[in-house]
Amino acid sequence: MGISKDVVKRALATVPGASEGSTLASGDHVLWVSACDSYASVRLQWRPGAPAAELEKVADAARLAVAKAAAGIDTPLDSFIVDFVDHAGTIVKQCKYGGMNPPPAKPAAAAPAGGGHEPIPGLKPSPNPQGKAQALPGVKQIIAVGAGKGGVGKSTVALNLAVGLARQGHAVGLLDADIYGPSMPTMLGLDGLDAIVREKQLEPFCTHGIKAMTMGKLVAPDQPLIWRGPMAHGAFKQLTEQTNWGQLDYLVIDLPPGTGDVALTMAQMMQLAGAVVVCTPQKVAQDDAVRAAKMFRQLGIEVLGVVENMSYFVGDDGKTYDIFGRGGAEMMAQRLGVPFLGAIPITMALRANSDEGNPTANFTGTDPAGRRLSQALEEVVRQAKNQVALAQMRSGAVKPTLSIS
Repeated sequence: MGISKDVVKRALATVPGASEGSTLASGDHVLWVSACDSYASVRLQWRPGAPAAELEKVADAARLAVAKAAAGIDTPLDSFIVDFVDHAGTIVKQCKYGGMNPPPAKPAAAAPAGGGHEPIPGLKPSPNPQGKAQALPGVKQIIAVGAGKGGVGKSTVALNLAVGLARQGHAVGLLDADIYGPSMPTMLGLDGLDAIVREKQLEPFCTHGIKAMTMGKLVAPDQPLIWRGPMAHGAFKQLTEQTNWGQLDYLVIDLPPGTGDVALTMAQMMQLAGAVVVCTPQKVAQDDAVRAAKMFRQLGIEVLGVVENMSYFVGDDGKTYDIFGRGGAEMMAQRLGVPFLGAIPITMALRANSDEGNPTANFTGTDPAGRRLSQALEEVVRQAKNQVALAQMRSGAVKPTLSIS
């Protein structure tokens, strides 16, 4: 029997709160509780401006209470994390406790080179999945496109990034890894085509200058995939390894929203050049995009940059409207210390081209709105391509060259 949220909450009810007669479980102290097996974490609000020593004392009291409650159900508490946040939700203090019931002593694992998050004392840090990942045969660069939440246009960005790279003369593949909600059959106009298997290999669909594969063409169009993690893992592995990609300069992977199984499977399987995070200008989307960016970093995948999608609306007359408040994702990128790759507007043609499966038309518009859209997409493609090259130099995979003429 593992530690449950109820066990943690009951334990917190024994710890004094900020005001007389209150406890951590009463009032507005507890914002969030997570528990699984022998691990638990909580997010708390405390008095604004409280000194760090006071927060540490509260966190330690919470740890002791939860550890006592866990012992009462014969479950040792191996890891406990307390995040103190302000009223805006920003973490102002984090207290980590680990190894309270350690296994027999083993040599401590060395800290990862190059900095990063410090492991919880006494706990063996999780290995970097990218450290053991292999290159995908025939593919030079792999770019993941992810987002912390659905509905921000991640698939739109992934598709147009792939088509834009192909329009520059590169050999490009697009893997629709959104297992549960594949969009590419519609956005690439694949409805009338069937998947072909040759010598136990899936043949990708060749359209709009790219090679594409999607789970949406391997199951009935209206069939829901009610799969647990291992099945999603197997599907992603099949789409990746059993597709005849041939020789590619770039493989763009459209990930499912969030921070789940498919992203972890991808990080373990293949070496990536980096990841692009998609976000809309609103604060609620930024919060989730930050989680996505931190997920990539934790998996050892470099964040190439942030794209602000649906940044503004462009009417057919060329007039712009900041529907969602332009610039929020750019400011988020600055806070994270990652590049801003560009802002993509909403236009009537972008919606129509996506529904009609004609992404090439996004780059060929001649009216004011079409020109604004094509310029924005080409800028995102250019910036992403530049960041891939820089990431390769930083990793030592390639070295800069100097030509003298």
